[in-house]
Amino acid sequence: MKNIAIIGAGPCGIEAASILAQKYKVTLFEKEDQPLKNIRNKAMLFPDFSAAADLADELEKKLSSPQIALHTGCNITGIQKSGGSWQLTDSKGDRNTFDQVLLTTGYDVFDATRKEEYGYGIYNGVITSLELEEMIKGGKIVNTIGDMPKRVIFLQCVGSRDEKSGNHYCSKVCCVTAVKQAIEVKKLSPDTEVYVFYMDLRMWGQGFEEMYRTAQEKYNVNFVRGRISEAAGTYDGRIQLKAEDTLMGLPLNINADLFVLMVGMCASEGTKQLAKAADIDGLYGFAKSTDEHLNDNLTSQEGLFVAGSCKRPMSINDTIQDARAAAVEIMKYAE
Repeated sequence: MKNIAIIGAGPCGIEAASILAQKYKVTLFEKEDQPLKNIRNKAMLFPDFSAAADLADELEKKLSSPQIALHTGCNITGIQKSGGSWQLTDSKGDRNTFDQVLLTTGYDVFDATRKEEYGYGIYNGVITSLELEEMIKGGKIVNTIGDMPKRVIFLQCVGSRDEKSGNHYCSKVCCVTAVKQAIEVKKLSPDTEVYVFYMDLRMWGQGFEEMYRTAQEKYNVNFVRGRISEAAGTYDGRIQLKAEDTLMGLPLNINADLFVLMVGMCASEGTKQLAKAADIDGLYGFAKSTDEHLNDNLTSQEGLFVAGSCKRPMSINDTIQDARAAAVEIMKYAE
């Protein structure tokens, strides 16, 4: 029986493992102490506002197959072709050999401290979208002194489509995440003013445009096409922002209790390391497939496959569909 390794136990790795386990022995490696952390740290999913925990629970049930061996807290640091097989090395120096390998190492979020002009890590009122998600999950949005904020401002495209950071690509999910979080803030605190500053709003999924309209018409979320150039702290613990409304051509000075940076998706450190070691590294550190259109799960290395956001930013839905496609490709190859 073929022995297949999957590196990364997020939604992509688990979905692929559940399909492959119907025919093969699958070993699933996860560097964290538990799978699905990138889903379990979220409250609701777009566009239907379903509970992220419910999706994580359903995915985790798929690990019950006796053909799947899950190893958590196991960081794969090396990958090398060995004859017709692949040898994986973990951080302890242990080595294991597999017939095929699927890379599903996911993504990291952009390090907001690199955009020092926004004051992240300097002013307490500047937070990332992940930190706001934790508040939403806890059911309470608070400012720096523990009160409900009177005004929350979101800023789009932090670390994506950005010349300074070197990430010229779109992260795909930031726009719709900002709309989702803006609605969630208003649900928890109807009297809070919410503004979303954006370059372009890319509502490119089913139900996304409707969610955007709902944010404006039902929840009175204010969308401003503009740029924020600088953030500074005020004496009362708020954040003062210098901005420009690019539609009106007017400068703006506006204060916020919370300034939320919508951080983009970047290649994870594991993706960068393993893609380089296997000679499949592509733009911005992501793993490179053979052909984005017809062979998006194949690589230039026989027996090595890729799926999910280790290739480029993807939504959860896209990731799961890509996992299924990768499983089919591996089955075709294994036969």
